[in-house]
Amino acid sequence: MSITVGLKASIDLTVSENDTAIALRSGEVPVLGTPRLASLFEEASVAAISGHLEPGYTSVGMRIHLDHFAPSGVGTKISATAEVQEVDGRRVTFRAQAKCVDNCEENETVIGSAIIIRVLVNTERFLERVD
Repeated sequence: MSITVGLKASIDLTVSENDTAIALRSGEVPVLGTPRLASLFEEASVAAISGHLEPGYTSVGMRIHLDHFAPSGVGTKISATAEVQEVDGRRVTFRAQAKCVDNCEENETVIGSAIIIRVLVNTERFLERVD
């Protein structure tokens, strides 16, 4: 198995009260919190390479550059897609984008984007470093 440019996955989310900036303590408005959007992008990036890792390996987050463009209220359905853009040794770079797909003012509105770098690690050796 190997990771190649173009692998991608999408994750859908209907925004709930638990996903809001208020619930995540990242703001004072009842809309999708930026930390939840980051988590959604990370989930999509993990899914994009799932099944393509060598046995005994996993990926860990290293960097995320995120832009959150538009609010999404409770009940809004969004879809986040992450696609492998570059593989450089153990580093895998993804481009991610989230769109509003239901219960929004205008469907297919881009609500956020991100560049994500994940690093491939040997799971056992990685966990040995944790105290």
